[in-house]
Amino acid sequence: MITTEPTPGSPCWTDLGAPDVPAAAAFYSAVLGWEYQSMGDEGGGMEGGMFQKDGKTVAGLGKLSEEGARSAWMIYFCVTDADATTRAVQNAGGTVRVAPRDLDDWGRMAQYSDPLGGQFAVWQPGTNKGFELVEAPGSLSWTELYTSDATSAKEFYGGVFGWQFGDMEVPGGGGTYSLITPPGLPEERMFGGMMELSKEDLALANGVPYWHPVFNVTDCDAAVAKVTENGGSVQMGPEDVESVGRLAVCLDPSNADFVVLTPAPPATSAGS
Repeated sequence: MITTEPTPGSPCWTDLGAPDVPAAAAFYSAVLGWEYQSMGDEGGGMEGGMFQKDGKTVAGLGKLSEEGARSAWMIYFCVTDADATTRAVQNAGGTVRVAPRDLDDWGRMAQYSDPLGGQFAVWQPGTNKGFELVEAPGSLSWTELYTSDATSAKEFYGGVFGWQFGDMEVPGGGGTYSLITPPGLPEERMFGGMMELSKEDLALANGVPYWHPVFNVTDCDAAVAKVTENGGSVQMGPEDVESVGRLAVCLDPSNADFVVLTPAPPATSAGS
């Protein structure tokens, strides 16, 4: 469960780096019912803005400017001290991609790569706490890391964020899926998962691990139809996953990956 209340170690923001901002804005507006609020182009490749759902901010969008980088969603995790987190990342073998910096009085951010190359970011809230809507149609409901070495990833992220992990077997012999919960919180506050895959199965990022967002939708099949109608593609699904819901792994027209999920209805107790 992800909340809009800043929680250390839990996702608090996500944004997309896209080669064509207007095209990306149009695609996600069609697929997820988002409204795009442009922040203008201040020059120097700073074109971008915010996505809103029902008047509440759910994600960001910016111009992809890094040479050779692929279009992808970035997951930001809440921290109380971005500088201390940066030291923890370095001590654990990670790389600082963007050193801690203030974004006016909104907050302080930094971006990193884990030791195997998986990219992620942190946000130290100021006046901007991050998401204004989560766990609802058209907003983030889960995050996932695909990695080539789950044991090493657990050691790294556990050391940096203090995450707690709980393993479960994927039905049909599909391997082990590790559920992630922020430090000191109960299992109902878990926000994501980690899956070990071969480097061949990580071809989207040339064998490098990557995080991606899972967005809640009211009708998975309808969302997938919108994906393909608007120039995107489907890597997997739609398919039903017991106790999870109906989901599909999708790519937008620039090959940024994301998941759409219609959650399974809550289990009811006997006699209810």
